[in-house]
Amino acid sequence: MNPFDLTGRVAVVTGANTGIGQGIAAALAAAGADIVTVGRSPTDATQAMLQGVRHHDIRADLSSATPTAGIIDEVVAKMGRIDILVNNAGIIRRADAVDYAEADWDAVIDTNLKSLFFLSQAAGRAMIAQGSGKIINVASLLSFQGGIRVPAYTAAKSGVAGLTRLLACEWASKGVNVNAIAPGYIETNNTAALREDAKRNADILGRIPAGRWGQPSDMGGAAVFLASSASDYVNGVVLPVDGGWLAR
Repeated sequence: MNPFDLTGRVAVVTGANTGIGQGIAAALAAAGADIVTVGRSPTDATQAMLQGVRHHDIRADLSSATPTAGIIDEVVAKMGRIDILVNNAGIIRRADAVDYAEADWDAVIDTNLKSLFFLSQAAGRAMIAQGSGKIINVASLLSFQGGIRVPAYTAAKSGVAGLTRLLACEWASKGVNVNAIAPGYIETNNTAALREDAKRNADILGRIPAGRWGQPSDMGGAAVFLASSASDYVNGVVLPVDGGWLAR
C-alpha cells in the first residue's frame, strides 16, 4: 500500500487560482485527491490542470469570515465529505511600520488569520464528526522571523503558526491532524515586487543555499505528505520549505 495515495479523499484548497495554491492543488490531484478550489478570483488555469480529476470550484471572498461555514457546507453537499483543507489564501500589504495604515492591517489580518481560523473551525467540526481529517495551513518564513515592511503579514503568519499548534493540541486525539507549511521565497504574485528590485533580489538569492527562488510546485511534496496517511503521527508542525534559508 502506498501511504501517500490520496485516492477518494476530498481536498479543499483556498487561493488556488495561481501560485502556491495552484501548485498544491495540482500535487494533491496527482496523488489521487478530488479537488475543491475556493477563491474570489477565477480559477480557469487551475481548472484546466484538473481535467480528468473530480473537481468543484467555489467563488468566495475570504477577506471576511462570513462565507466560511457555507463553504464547508457546500463542499460536503457537493462532494460528500471533506478530508483535507489547505488554508492558502492570503494577501500582503507593504509599508514601513511607522506609516502602516489601519485599513491595510485589518485587510491582511482578516484574510490571512481570521478567515483561516473560522474556515478551519467549520472544517474541523465536519472532520471530528467523521473521525478523520487533515488541515494544512500555509505559514511563512515570517512565522519564524520579523521581516521588514510587512508588519500585518508578519503578525498574521506568526498567528498562523500559533493556531496550528493550538488546533493540533485540541484535535489530535479526535483523528484530525493540523500542520503547516512555511514556504520560503517563492516565485508568486506576492513576491513580484521583491524580484523586480535588483538589490533585494540579489540579497535574497545570496542567502538561499539552494541558490534559486522556489517554484509553487516545490510545495507539492510537503502538501501531499501532510495530507496523507504517511503523516498520521505528525501534529502541530510548521515545516519550512525554503531551500535552506532558515538553516543559514
